[in-house]
Amino acid sequence: MLFRIFTEPQMGATYDDLLAVARRTEETGFDAFFRSDHYLTMGGDGLPGPTDAWVTLAGLARETSRIRLGTLMTAGTFRLPGPLAISVAQVDQMSGGRVELGLGSGWYEAEHTAYGIPFPPLGERFDRYEEQLAIVTGLWNTPVGETFAFEGEHYSLSGSPALPKPVQDGGIPILVGGSGRKRTPRLAARYASEFNVPFMSAEDNARLFGGVREACEEAGRDPASMVCSTALVLCVGKDEAEIARRAAAIGREVDELRAHGVAGTPAEAVDVLGRYAEAGAERVYLQVLDLSDLDHLDLVASEVVPQLS
Repeated sequence: MLFRIFTEPQMGATYDDLLAVARRTEETGFDAFFRSDHYLTMGGDGLPGPTDAWVTLAGLARETSRIRLGTLMTAGTFRLPGPLAISVAQVDQMSGGRVELGLGSGWYEAEHTAYGIPFPPLGERFDRYEEQLAIVTGLWNTPVGETFAFEGEHYSLSGSPALPKPVQDGGIPILVGGSGRKRTPRLAARYASEFNVPFMSAEDNARLFGGVREACEEAGRDPASMVCSTALVLCVGKDEAEIARRAAAIGREVDELRAHGVAGTPAEAVDVLGRYAEAGAERVYLQVLDLSDLDHLDLVASEVVPQLS
């Protein structure tokens, strides 16, 4: 398994907070630093306020050297697909080819209301999302010197030079995720290199991974070419007192975290993650909610990851 650190900065973080976590992520050997793409906290005051996902990742691209960088997930409602393709390709260049784009349809209505972002009904959001995937990948895959055009219900492009291009070999990996039973697996099979299941049981992961593999087969794609990943909240401690302290710091109950996340002692964490590996998860996004607790990353890197990598 590969292990990635996943943060939720909308809950309250500065760029410097994120930089500190990203640097420790790199120093301790984790594979990647990912962040959510939200503009409004889901609890608490959210001070000092949100940071923009792709502005953040552009900065981190210049201040890290090894880890991969990406979003889980960029909201399709936030950005037009053409400018999004430009921004992500630019950050890929700035990082030397270390960027990945997790793209979703957008779901948190309150943040749209708070910042004046249109929030169409679910069906329209998903229709727009499908067109965005086609446009972003189409722009990146258009050969230099040729132009790209697209005519959809919601977006139209004509005569686009389709620049700039990503720099990494094979292009920028696209992540698609969720629990949709038909349309989501189909879109993943067509556009994504990775399929992510967020905050669900190992049994649900196995079922959803099976669905996306079936979608790959139906599309004539080798199912083995799809990376399957999971995202889980992290709360690991050397003993019960440390576990309880970390749970309290993020406003959660220890028993609930043990039931639904990677929580407990390092040995318990290894056991939980082993079940997800058996379910087919090849990558794990460990959701770190207390960004000031860098010792948490040290503990997991030294006592959990080596037993599963």
